[in-house]
Amino acid sequence: MGRSRKGRDVSGWLLIDKPAGMTSTAVVNKLRWAFEAKKAGHAGTLDPDATGMLPVALGEATKTIPYLGEALKGYDFTARWGAATTTDDAEGAVIATSELRPSEEDIRAALPRFVGDIQQVPPQFSAVKVDGERAYDIARGGEVMELAARDLYVDALELLSMPDADHAEFQFVCGSGGYVRSIARDLGQVLGCLGHVLRLRRTWVGPFDIEDAVTMERVEALARTPEIDALLHPVSMALDDLPELKATEAGAARLRNGNPGQVLPGQADYGDLAWASFQGKPVAVGRLKGAELHPERVFNL
Repeated sequence: MGRSRKGRDVSGWLLIDKPAGMTSTAVVNKLRWAFEAKKAGHAGTLDPDATGMLPVALGEATKTIPYLGEALKGYDFTARWGAATTTDDAEGAVIATSELRPSEEDIRAALPRFVGDIQQVPPQFSAVKVDGERAYDIARGGEVMELAARDLYVDALELLSMPDADHAEFQFVCGSGGYVRSIARDLGQVLGCLGHVLRLRRTWVGPFDIEDAVTMERVEALARTPEIDALLHPVSMALDDLPELKATEAGAARLRNGNPGQVLPGQADYGDLAWASFQGKPVAVGRLKGAELHPERVFNL
C-alpha cells in the first residue's frame, strides 16, 4: 500500500510578492509548510533575484496550472548598458564591455524587432535542458553552450524612462517561455552597447495582479494558524480565460466520477475547452460535446 502524503486538504491560489534572494521552489516549500498543505506548485518560475508576482497553487488548484500555460505575463525591468555578463543579469561576471551608449531615439527604433512572434535564445544560466541536463548546471562548470533559439510571442516592449545614460527602464509583456534577461542582452547587442538586466519585477500573470499579492512576511506571521486560509483566492481564478458552464446536479455527480456530465447552455461551442461549476464550485475542465462536458481534469472540492 502506498504511503499517504501528510498535510491538510487545503485548496486555492496564493499570490505572492516574491522577494529578491529566494528561488521560486523555496517559496513554494515555505508556503506548503505555512499552510500544512499536501500539495503545492507555482505557475511560472522567477529568477532568484527577481521580485514580484509568483502565483502559488495549493491542493486542487494545482490541477489548474496547465490552463495558465499560454497566459501573458507582465514585467518591469531596468537594463544596464555597457556590459555583457555570463548570466545576462547583474549577478554574473562581466565578459565584455562597451563605451557606447544609446540615445532614446536609437532604443525606440530597435524595439519593434522584439515585438510579435520572435525567436529568442535562452540565457546560458537557464532551466532549459541540454542533453538531459539543466543549462545552468552546465554553465556553472564554465562551459559555454550553443542553445537553440525558441519561438516566443511578445505582446509589448515599451521604453518607460532613461534615468541616465547607463540605464533604461522598460515594460515587457510576453507569452510562455520568455526570458527578460535575453531581451536585455539582445537589445544591447542590437544597439551595439551591450547590456544586461539590473532589476526585474513581474507585475502580473494572466488573471493574477501584483496589487492582490501578499508578502512572505505576511504569510510567515499567519503560518499554521486558522487565519492563514483567508489569504487564499478561489481555485477557479486560474480558469478566467475559459467559459464557465453550469452543471446539473446529475451532471456534476457524473463529472466528479470522471464521466461526461450534462451542463446547461452557455458561452461555449461544440469542441470548446470549458469548465463546469455546481453550486459555485468548479467540478471539472473538459471539452463540450453536445449538452455534455467531457472532463480532462476533475476537482475534488
